[in-house]
Amino acid sequence: MKKLLSMLLILVMVMSVFAGCSNNADGDDAKSGSTVDIGIVLPTKEEPRWVQDETRFKDALKDTDYNVEILFSQGDSAREKQNVETLIAKGIKILIITPHDGAAAAAAVEAAKEEGITVISYDRLVTNTDAVDYYVTFNSVSVGAAQGQYLVDQLNGATGEKLYLYAGAATDNNAFLFFEGAWAVLQPKIADGTFEVQNSTKAVEYMNKATLTREEMGDIIEQITTDWKPEVAKSKAESHITAAPPAGNTFILAPNDGTARSIYDQFSKEEGLTIYVTGQDAEKPSIQYVIEGKQSMSVLKDVRDLVKGAIATAIDTLEGKTVETNGSYDNGKVDVKAKDIKVITVTQENVKATIIESGYYEASEFTGLE
Repeated sequence: MKKLLSMLLILVMVMSVFAGCSNNADGDDAKSGSTVDIGIVLPTKEEPRWVQDETRFKDALKDTDYNVEILFSQGDSAREKQNVETLIAKGIKILIITPHDGAAAAAAVEAAKEEGITVISYDRLVTNTDAVDYYVTFNSVSVGAAQGQYLVDQLNGATGEKLYLYAGAATDNNAFLFFEGAWAVLQPKIADGTFEVQNSTKAVEYMNKATLTREEMGDIIEQITTDWKPEVAKSKAESHITAAPPAGNTFILAPNDGTARSIYDQFSKEEGLTIYVTGQDAEKPSIQYVIEGKQSMSVLKDVRDLVKGAIATAIDTLEGKTVETNGSYDNGKVDVKAKDIKVITVTQENVKATIIESGYYEASEFTGLE
């Protein structure tokens, strides 16, 4: 009897071991849901742009065999690092990250790299680290150039036109690239007196320099930064209107749609102005502003194409294929191989073709379309 009990006990133990092994095997199966293949970290849910990206990622990945988890850092680098650590613990093989602060994110991606994870910087570049494998981005310099060119194209031969400059966050490498592109187009018209900068003494100081160093761009951006926050843009616009009142034609370089709307709303309170204001991201509220002739333009960075580029890079890596790139960016430590995605200028004249007919948004989401 004792022998029989002993044999039964051993049999139960063996069966438990095999059951445990089977569960572990299921946990490594991408279809089982217990591990994550691709981890995505986005900077905040407070900006419509990143909620839009979340939706596009989910749509792009729903028909694949790969598991994905998307986390938001809510503008906090410490939380961003925690998000990366959470995804590492879930066994990710690919990290797609849009850093809140490009330099601060270096520690987080280095932790991922130490675990053999491929790191894809998405839309914003993680700087000062060699732990970034790929950068999928819209060509940020071309975005700024498109904004600057739009303002130049609205000139009618007059001189002394009032120009107000605004920029993104000084912690975001893209803010420098956007400004670099805009400055290259605007600077000749500032130097010859066509534009007169109203709200940056540093821009006036450097007005004769066609190419600015990063430190010089930083000097200007420090004076005109919005931190990508509409409320900061509103406050800056109010103070600039008081210090340097606009009149007649008013040209405004706004860095993105959220800040453009806030800035326009402040300047439009002044009487007798013809306002030209730039933006980017093609956010729905700004497309409505463009339709109504308020915000003058937005740069459409078709997130569908950006997401496709990031997902293709991730899947090619997972499947051991060669990743196709068409550029590179110096992140302060290494030249990161990049996929550059083209951008489109959206105005009142072409909004229907670029936004509605392309399927980016539905016509029913707007009023006043003809």
